[in-house]
Amino acid sequence: MQEPLKKPQSINFLDNNPDDQSLNFPVQPHPDKRKKNKFFLYFIIVAIIVISIVVWGKQTSSNTSGNLSDESTSLTLLEPKKPGIFKSIKNFLFSSDDLLIGQKDDRINILLLGVGGYGHDGPYLSDTNIIVSIKPSTKEVSMISVPRDLGVQIENYGIYKINYADAFGESRYPGQGGEYARQIFNQTFNQEIPYYIRADFSAFKQIIDSVGGIDIEVKKSFIDQAYPGQNYSYQTISFNAGWQTMDGEKALQFARSRHGSNGESSDFARAKRQQQILVALKDKVLSFGTLANPVTIQKILESLSGNITTNFNFTQLVYLVNFFKDLNNLNIKNITLDDGPNGYLTSYITPTGMFILAPKSGNFDEIDALINNVFNSNFIAQPPTALIVHPSAYVQTSGLNNPSSTISKMTPFKTVNVEIKNGTWRVGLAARMQNLLSDSGFSVLNIGNSLKRPLPTTTFYLINRSVDNEAVVLLNKKLPGKISMELPDWLTNEYDDPTTTEDETGPKFNDQIDILIVLGTDTKE
Repeated sequence: MQEPLKKPQSINFLDNNPDDQSLNFPVQPHPDKRKKNKFFLYFIIVAIIVISIVVWGKQTSSNTSGNLSDESTSLTLLEPKKPGIFKSIKNFLFSSDDLLIGQKDDRINILLLGVGGYGHDGPYLSDTNIIVSIKPSTKEVSMISVPRDLGVQIENYGIYKINYADAFGESRYPGQGGEYARQIFNQTFNQEIPYYIRADFSAFKQIIDSVGGIDIEVKKSFIDQAYPGQNYSYQTISFNAGWQTMDGEKALQFARSRHGSNGESSDFARAKRQQQILVALKDKVLSFGTLANPVTIQKILESLSGNITTNFNFTQLVYLVNFFKDLNNLNIKNITLDDGPNGYLTSYITPTGMFILAPKSGNFDEIDALINNVFNSNFIAQPPTALIVHPSAYVQTSGLNNPSSTISKMTPFKTVNVEIKNGTWRVGLAARMQNLLSDSGFSVLNIGNSLKRPLPTTTFYLINRSVDNEAVVLLNKKLPGKISMELPDWLTNEYDDPTTTEDETGPKFNDQIDILIVLGTDTKE
């Protein structure tokens, strides 16, 4: 992988390499007075942002030549290059057809990464991974969400989840995690993705609060009883269907929730919610009411400083602001790579017990075709319906468009639907066990309290007797308990507890599940 290494900015958008081609903002021909005023409004606002950040001394990076895989590159010796004021003005006065890489080909790709940041577990693990593609000629945008559990080959590390790329980059090259992740995404999807923006959750929260909240339509009501709380605790959050105005904290919960009820527990459901957040935030930030308010701009400035890194420069970002401010949301196409019946991915458990996702076909050809043709209205997506190459035949190599680049010596894993009932008086036990099993790749459809409790022994009831034995063994390793093929009377539809006045006849669990787990007092945490 030989390409220039561009050190990220936190954030000085005037950071241009003198060796690069001149980057100029394309001025529209013969604008009327109103458009001139609007342009200068944006110029002044962005200039204020840049000047303020330079004054604050937050700039930590510059462009240089090199390669992330070159251990001899001394990234700590790189110093920022600050162009003079006349060069910056020149970039505004003269247009350029190649302001952004891909502009001449009518396809600009950007990688968006969302990380926990300081104070979170795994601060550099990217929970949000979105490839944004822009088609300037038609004012179209696509957002392709890549699940964090996608297994890919990472040089010197082997097969790992793709959300580790940023963390590995920070470990090997401090301050370069976003650039390292960008190159991993380049290789994995055989795409030229020249730009990246990495933001931590503090930035999203603070920016949303700065603009007075955002309006989000919650598609389905759901409850998450295992949302991370303070001091490694758990808390319960909930959302009702319908339009809501969310502040930063509520929007962050909506975007990060991983264990929601009503089908909102998957990484794929979360990816769709994150796309909603980005579109709503775009609308609010680029509204005239926001950009005309200097107090709001100042708050956004404070949110950006230190919380976002990017390899964009100032004039490139002004171009993007000009593009996105008039973008019709109907021209935004949202795609989520998932492991559903019509999805491109399937799930596996590695010999070490790690859950990952991989292409059903054993390579990325179909996914590459989908990404390449995202703006082609005549393209008919044809996701594979079955695993073509058996994982046991894979031998790890360095090529990322080879089956071996995805999985190596992995155990096939079929999706198993699980429901968990808390048969103890320990508050939140079912939610914590849901967290444990979901992280290992099991689909936990529902959690709740057992009709009878306390119960001494954790028991697995095999509702679907043809459930894959290997999956049962893996599940039982994660959460030990006895296995039963027969339901006790109190779990049948006819059972009505004689000690209560309530009518308890009817279903005691979801009829779509394969395994019902009733937790006993012997459950270890």
